[in-house]
Amino acid sequence: MPNIKSAKKRQRQNVVLRERNRSARSLVRNRIKKLIRTLKEGNVEEAENQFRGVCSALDRAAAKNIWHSNTTSRKKSRLSKLILKTKQGG
Repeated sequence: MPNIKSAKKRQRQNVVLRERNRSARSLVRNRIKKLIRTLKEGNVEEAENQFRGVCSALDRAAAKNIWHSNTTSRKKSRLSKLILKTKQGG
């Protein structure tokens, strides 16, 4: 337990920020799972629409330092490759 006033405040702030970050990460993960599920069903057009939403969510997470920008770039690249592979029938 913190004894210093500023340390107590940081602890309160950390609780709020942790919940905010968890919900943002969860949102992105759920959108990615939904995109992959759509691809497995073979609906490429719908997956492309969802991909735009996933990219937007990933970019917002990177802007808020929830995820590193390289991580978001890697995820977008891999999802893009997956969509192209599914579109080509492979």
